[in-house]
Amino acid sequence: MTGAPASQPLWTPSPERIATTNLARFARESGFDPVDYAGLHRWSIDEPEAFWRAIWTFCEIVGDPGERVIEHSPALAANRFFPDATLNVAENLLAHLPSHQPVVIAHTDQGHVASMTADELRRAVASFAGVLRENGVVAGDRVVVMLPNGIEAIVAMLGAATIGAVFASASPDFGATAVLDRFGQIEPAVFVACAGYSYNGKSIDVTGKAADIARQLPTCRLALMVGDEPAEGFQAWSDALEAHADAALEFEQLPFDHPWYILFSSGTTGVPKCIVHRAGGVLVMHAKEHRLNCDIQPDDVVMYYTTTGWMMWNWLVSALAAGATIVTYDGSPMYPTHQQLFDIVERERINLLGVSAKFIDSLASNNVDVRGYHDLSTLRTICSTGSPLGPHGFEYIYAAVKSDVHLASISGGTDLCACFVGGVPTLPVFSGELQARALGMAVEFVDDDGRPLGIGDGPGELVCMQPFPSQPLGFWNDVPFGPEGPKYRSTYYERFPGAWAHGDFASWGEHGGAVIHGRSDATLNPGGVRIGTADIYRVVDAMPEVVESIAFGQQVDDDVRIILAVHVADDVTFDDAFVSMIRSAIRAALSPRHVPAIVVSVSDVPRTYSGKLVEIAVTDAVNGRVVRNRDSIANPDALDAIVAAMS
Repeated sequence: MTGAPASQPLWTPSPERIATTNLARFARESGFDPVDYAGLHRWSIDEPEAFWRAIWTFCEIVGDPGERVIEHSPALAANRFFPDATLNVAENLLAHLPSHQPVVIAHTDQGHVASMTADELRRAVASFAGVLRENGVVAGDRVVVMLPNGIEAIVAMLGAATIGAVFASASPDFGATAVLDRFGQIEPAVFVACAGYSYNGKSIDVTGKAADIARQLPTCRLALMVGDEPAEGFQAWSDALEAHADAALEFEQLPFDHPWYILFSSGTTGVPKCIVHRAGGVLVMHAKEHRLNCDIQPDDVVMYYTTTGWMMWNWLVSALAAGATIVTYDGSPMYPTHQQLFDIVERERINLLGVSAKFIDSLASNNVDVRGYHDLSTLRTICSTGSPLGPHGFEYIYAAVKSDVHLASISGGTDLCACFVGGVPTLPVFSGELQARALGMAVEFVDDDGRPLGIGDGPGELVCMQPFPSQPLGFWNDVPFGPEGPKYRSTYYERFPGAWAHGDFASWGEHGGAVIHGRSDATLNPGGVRIGTADIYRVVDAMPEVVESIAFGQQVDDDVRIILAVHVADDVTFDDAFVSMIRSAIRAALSPRHVPAIVVSVSDVPRTYSGKLVEIAVTDAVNGRVVRNRDSIANPDALDAIVAAMS
């Protein structure tokens, strides 16, 4: 498959399209030419008070913003946005919903479909908030759910936010230990679980696991179960809501920095960190990204393939605040066929589809022709995140999915529940590059001494030089909690004083966009040269013979050698000739330094429950170190297989 030459854009928005974007309107209202994104970004950094005040107004945030926009502090972590503001995030997500179409549509891979209108969603949220109030749940108490990506999870989150309870979620495919590692730390008052979920067309029962988890949450005083037959110790979700069917929808007005939810780190380097996110900060960040970077319009239909264990679920649900309908999906994106998600795009007339880079790479590896089988005329935007999307994935989208679509490769993280770099609907898309810094984000890539790098300078650490609204409040159980917490401070602020160090290894592409080379803590250092694992994946995973791969370093004497484990397609013979082909491709595309010393064949690669490669865990295992939290790995047998292949 061939795309445009590297110097030519894969897609350029037409003047007519640019003129109709939210970003163009925002630029005009802020005194900028709609095509001058660089100037708009400079203003957003140079005059942050004016910028964030404009975001509040443009995105129709419901609440009182107060007089001050930023309360400055010498410590970046201690800066506060809208310190006098009051609002309720649930009120914001329910304020602008369309009245003439469903606002939530839920699909499963078994073909089941359910939906809710705006009034039905508001009544369900009021009912769940009534359940919480009746059980003595107050602002600050924790409400946790182990639910699939569906209507009930959304109702639970919005109901908790209505009264100011703090929400946390886990996917029902997590193991019991992985769930308890997360929920056990935050001492929940309420636990909502499902009786089962769908995957590959099968119903998977988790009532036993849910009951086991509930027994080990001693602070939990209410347990509800979604499903026909609740397990012992659980009340039926439907009965609880029905008992409060007439509850009034009353939103607690809370400070901007009131906690909305707790997200969890992957846990592959120890017990997951509990990252406490401020309500107003995440709300305004999501509103900015949805309306400006993704051009979500009122009445649009938005779908992101995610589970409730990944921050993209939180990001998806926030699209309600833009007046959009959201589509949820529970199940395998490849069942019953590789076309499943695009079947839903066509059926629901979706305008924005979000997926992982792994999903795009899988479609490309299988040469799936999407465009030839679907009417995708409504699809304006495809978002990709989770891992770096290589040039092959970019080119596949435009060749086999849709030629006139904004492919927004975005990158941020659970840590901020938002993006540092990503899509811009008024700019061209170049293969392999994330288009630009996000507005309001003073992103730089710096060398080891903290000096900013430019185009052609090579990769460095991704840092943010100024505060932003969704910096976490802190880590749960960090002492003291907040910006002075030692775990919180050491995670983001100590590497480069005065900046947020995100832990990504990145560089500027030739067109000024960003190229993410992988996590900096997983970079390889053969001969003292830092190599990003994503660079290797861009070459190897683009080969049709390879399903997926994972690269890691093995200590040998006083140096590190690169090991590559590859999962090859069923019809491919793994032999010396195949290994030579891989090595030659890497040498030609990258450099001799990138060529792996050893290539091994595996039937699977280990990943977290949210689908991210566990390179650090593999590195620890093959170097004889203890893997600190195997329960965070969705398929630990794949880790053991790599170790066995190396022996």
